[in-house]
Parts: sequence; C-alpha cells; structure tokens
Amino acid sequence: MCNKSFLKFLTCIINCCFVLFYTFDAKCFWHIETVDSEGNVGGFTSLALDSSGNPHISYDDHTNNALKYAYYDGSWHIETVDSEGDVGAYTSLALDSNGNPHITYNETNNDDLKYAYYDDSWHIETVDSEGNVGSYTSLALDSSGNPHISYWDFTNLALKYAHYDGIWHIETVDNEGDVGINSSLALDSGGNPHISYYDVTNAALKYAYYDDSWHIQTVDSVDIVGSRNSLALDSNGNPHISYLDDTNDDLKYAYYDGSWHIETVDSEGRLAYRNSLALDNSGNPHIVYEDHTN
Repeated sequence: MCNKSFLKFLTCIINCCFVLFYTFDAKCFWHIETVDSEGNVGGFTSLALDSSGNPHISYDDHTNNALKYAYYDGSWHIETVDSEGDVGAYTSLALDSNGNPHITYNETNNDDLKYAYYDDSWHIETVDSEGNVGSYTSLALDSSGNPHISYWDFTNLALKYAHYDGIWHIETVDNEGDVGINSSLALDSGGNPHISYYDVTNAALKYAYYDDSWHIQTVDSVDIVGSRNSLALDSNGNPHISYLDDTNDDLKYAYYDGSWHIETVDSEGRLAYRNSLALDNSGNPHIVYEDHTN
C-alpha cells in the first residue's frame, strides 16, 4: 500500500504535468479563426474580452457600409448594429460590468460621431454632428458604465472629448494647430480622462489629462513622431504610450513617473505603423505592432 508521502508526491507530479501541458498549449500554439467572411469585412476592428475571457469585436462591413459586432460564447454570433447611411469606420469597443458592448464609430455621409450600446436591444445615438467629426474615436467606460470618447474634429483640426452622465458633454481639448489624429483614451481610478494624440503641425506626440482642468504636454518632438500611438495607465495613474517614430520607422515607448522616459523598442526595419499597448498586473508594457518591412 502506498504511504501518504508517496501519494502526496504522486499527486504533485500529476498536477504539475497538467499545468505544464496546459501552459505549453496556451503559450506555444496560436489558434486562428475566420470570424466573418461575408463580403469585405474586418476593417477598423476593436477587441475587448469579457469576464470569462471571451472575445467581443466591433468592425466595419465595407460591402454594406455597416457597423458589425461579433462575440463568442462557445460559437460565434454576428450582428449588424447599424446600417443607416455609411457607418462603421473608426470603431472603438468597450464592455460594461455586465459584459454588454458599447461602440463608438463614424457616420461618413454626415461626418458625425455615433455611439451604440446594448442592453436587451441596440440603442444608437448621434453624439456630435458639429462639422466633420467622429474620426479616430477612442472609447472608455467609467465605473458607472458611462461612456467617455476622444475623437478628431476635422473641421477645426482639433482634439475633442465627449462624456455622458445623463446628458452628453462635449469639449475641445486642444486646438493649437492641427491636432487630435489617432487619439487613445484611458480613464484613471477617479474617472478622469487621459489622452495621447498626434500633433500634425509640430510632428509631435502629445498627451492631455484632466483634473479640474485640462493639462497638455508634448511628450516627444524629436524628428517626426507619434502619428500612431496607444495609451495605457498603470495602477498609479501614470501614462505609458507606444508610438511610431515616423522619421526612422521605429517603435518607441514613453512612460511617466514624475518625468517622461523615452525608449526605442525596435528599430529593425520599418515598424509600428499600427501598434497597441497593454500593461500587465505588474505594470510592465506589452506592445503588438506591424513589421511593415516583412
């Protein structure tokens, strides 16, 4: 008969083997699926994961000029959210605490900023229709599930910001020159917005945050930088930004801890035309980006 020490050892070995096999499968094998192939689809994608780790995706259906949404719960479910006019460009998706999707996007015919959310049915609103607005949207939800949106005002070449607390509030954050393209928005623990964006006039990466008033900083202005950028906040509310060095086609990274620190992450070839940043639980940056050379 096996003694207790041996049984404990055997149990440990079995558990360790399971973990090893699971880890090996999870980290060494990518699983790739076609989600939707009906027409010319998949532009302007935005991804979020629910509390079970299931993916939710917003995207453009270019064939039908429509906004589409797909989610997975053991099988893929695909819906057309909005098909009124030419819609679906520049989508940004976020999930609320119940796992319901919220999406911002552009209506091209009227150049409006639109917002859709789901709670038993889809609700669609026009947020801003003053001029040519609604490109390069970035969406975040606060602790109450209310939407906050950064976006570009092409008419005034400005960065704008909208948030909802029962009514929509819209403001211009920065209009010094041609600014606001490719904005990326995140909320801190107090629900205050932080935005990274491109300053075309000065070919620079800029950053704005709000605490009773807007504060605007130039993060990097060496050569031409920042036209593509992605922002995340760490547990202390400090910004981390990945971005394109347009002059050298390099991937760069900046973070703030009382002062800005700037690094070149990758300079092998033409890189970072599209990039996206996330922080892990330790605050370490993870960046996915395009290798345009290859």
